[in-house]
Amino acid sequence: MRETVTRVNDGIELIQKSGGQMFGTDAFLLYAFVRPTPKKKAVELGAGSGIVSLLCAAKGKFSHIDALEIQPEMAEIARRNVDHNRLSDAVSVIGADLREYKGKADAVFTNPPYIKYGAGVHNPDGVKNISRREVCGGIEDFAACASRLLSHGGYFYCVWRPDRLTDLLDAMRSRGIEPKRLINVYPEPDAAPCLVLVEGRRGANPGALYITPPFILNRDGRPTEECREVYERGEFGGRYLKP
Repeated sequence: MRETVTRVNDGIELIQKSGGQMFGTDAFLLYAFVRPTPKKKAVELGAGSGIVSLLCAAKGKFSHIDALEIQPEMAEIARRNVDHNRLSDAVSVIGADLREYKGKADAVFTNPPYIKYGAGVHNPDGVKNISRREVCGGIEDFAACASRLLSHGGYFYCVWRPDRLTDLLDAMRSRGIEPKRLINVYPEPDAAPCLVLVEGRRGANPGALYITPPFILNRDGRPTEECREVYERGEFGGRYLKP
């Protein structure tokens, strides 16, 4: 399978397998959604090519990131991306099953598989199938791992599908991670949401979920001003932060 090298924000160059699982809008918005806490340690669950961890490291959002990836092929690509971008001091790629992994972190972020195992037609490409479907753990497993890793008050960040939002919120709360901020992402002003970004805190009191104004990607076929700002800054700001 042919490899490509894509230039991303903040000087990051990403090695990807042509025809493999490619990074997209969901990964970039997750990176922007993560709050910068430069003195804290983070863990990414399901790192794939490593793009979210690389962007966070290049932006200095954490002191160090452990990027977990269960698929050996993807873990190897992620390691190569870390080395290629000279970020080995900031990111460690760990080949591990999150259902068994133990450790400690101040923040956990994830772009997990969105599709329930057995739903729809499975992709014959094993890497893509595992990346998109809950083959190696469902959202409950991701939330359980985050709960184990996080210190009290630690942050959990997830990008998810709106049609399964109830599953995510239930998984978080049942494992002691209280949802605190939510952004609905819309492809166009009159469309249904295509993504949802959720922030939670380990051990926080129930209630007071802040639902931000809608985040719209495009208007009349062009990126909106707020979308351009997020892509340029690598952060959500203003009305997309909890007041």
